[in-house]
Amino acid sequence: MTDTTTIFDVIRHGEPEGGPMYRGRKDDPLSPVGWQQMRNAITSADHWDAIVSSPMLRCVHFARELAERYQISLHLDDDLREINFGDWEGRTADEVMANDGERLSQFWANPVANTPPSGEPVSDFQTRVVARWNHWQEQLAGKRVLIVCHGGIVRMIAADVMHIPLEHAFSGLSTPYACRSRIQVNTSSYGRFQSLIGHGLISD
Repeated sequence: MTDTTTIFDVIRHGEPEGGPMYRGRKDDPLSPVGWQQMRNAITSADHWDAIVSSPMLRCVHFARELAERYQISLHLDDDLREINFGDWEGRTADEVMANDGERLSQFWANPVANTPPSGEPVSDFQTRVVARWNHWQEQLAGKRVLIVCHGGIVRMIAADVMHIPLEHAFSGLSTPYACRSRIQVNTSSYGRFQSLIGHGLISD
């Protein structure tokens, strides 16, 4: 087996139109502020061989702009959509707290055991995200890759890399708008090893 090193930069989308809310499957585009956040997160030192993106508007519009600028391939992945928040979709945290506060508190205390009403179980979410994370490690081995996605996706990937229990994956890592993480994947005859080598706005 040939030894390979793959670098993934994982970036959460910027602020969407409508501001902060429980926005999983609600498909809002980036606001002007969100566009600026994303552009500010990219530097002249950045270079990638490919981009992988969620197809949701708040991700894919920027991913397309960047792919055209760098003249690199863009892969859209339906399984990198955000978690479905069910009945909480489109509602602010204050609105959910006012109307469903006990369940919201239970969700943040243990999201695995407390699925939002009509929402996607966190264990199912983790399964689909990690499957695609492994897929792209294999398909794009040896390359530098940018993944444009959502806060929940960033958390699931980081939890897989750092072996964070799923119960703590949502509350254990801050992922503000346009936040970047860098992950290095080394593959050899000894196996595949993942390392989180940066979290925040990073470039080299």
